[in-house]
Amino acid sequence: MNTENYTIISEIYLLGFNVNWKLELFFFFLFFMVYISTITGNTIIIMVIWQSSKLHSPMYLFLGHFAFMEIGYTSVTMPKMLTDLVSGNKRIAVPVCITQLYFFFLLGGIENYFLAAMAYDRYLAICVPLRYSTIMSNRFCHQLVLISWLTSITCSFMPMYFLSKLYFCGRNKIDNFFCDASPVFDLSCTDTTLLKTYLFCLVQIVVFCCLFFIILSYMQIIVVILKMPSNSGRRKVFSTCGSHFTVVTLYYGSSILMYVRPNHEYTSVFDKCLSVFYAIVTPFLNPIIYSLRNQKIREAIKSYKCKYFICHKA
Repeated sequence: MNTENYTIISEIYLLGFNVNWKLELFFFFLFFMVYISTITGNTIIIMVIWQSSKLHSPMYLFLGHFAFMEIGYTSVTMPKMLTDLVSGNKRIAVPVCITQLYFFFLLGGIENYFLAAMAYDRYLAICVPLRYSTIMSNRFCHQLVLISWLTSITCSFMPMYFLSKLYFCGRNKIDNFFCDASPVFDLSCTDTTLLKTYLFCLVQIVVFCCLFFIILSYMQIIVVILKMPSNSGRRKVFSTCGSHFTVVTLYYGSSILMYVRPNHEYTSVFDKCLSVFYAIVTPFLNPIIYSLRNQKIREAIKSYKCKYFICHKA
């Protein structure tokens, strides 16, 4: 498209929550506490897994990387949102906006891969326990983590690179608190049909492939559970998989509603509420879910706290 008759924009205005300053102040304190809690909770999980020898197993290795990813995922959007709420300066440069979008998709992709890897780990531990230690070695776990990072970095880079080459002009407002894909595409005065189709097809492939793998793993786990003769064995399996299954349900429920629905047919208010849920609430709930539903994590946290206070008493 010829851009000579358009004014090329260099900044984008994030409308945020479109409320009065009193509500913005309330949202600032609310989301600030949520952000601090998210960082603290995930950091505690990382430190406990790192320091407790009982948690040096593949399952908790994935959980530690997952917690690290969640810290980055929530830090991509929340600091800017908090700054906007307290300062009122809701402008963001176009390159910064695209960079934020890149890391948001990169870390979102890694979350899919980690959830799939954790499901595979549970499948091996429950369905083929005699071969578990042979297959799920530390080397293999680190290879899975490295492949997850490299795949997500590569897949996210190409569409964001081509997006950075587009011209943005005319209306420079996004009705959200961060730079999401569809609103950014709408600001372009060049044809984005091919790039938009490629990006959302890529998202759907990653989401549904990982989700299919997770469902397949849990189907095998359910078959094994049904064959167990004792209720205690079933409860032990449920307690092992419960936290992961809860996180999978929360993440994929919100992600599919946001990115895989047809034609983005919901209102901007619904989109914004959904964005708050999967970008802010879910990373906040994950460390709570894992610490409350996992007995080993609870015991390790309790042991770490006792050790910490004893050291200070001494």
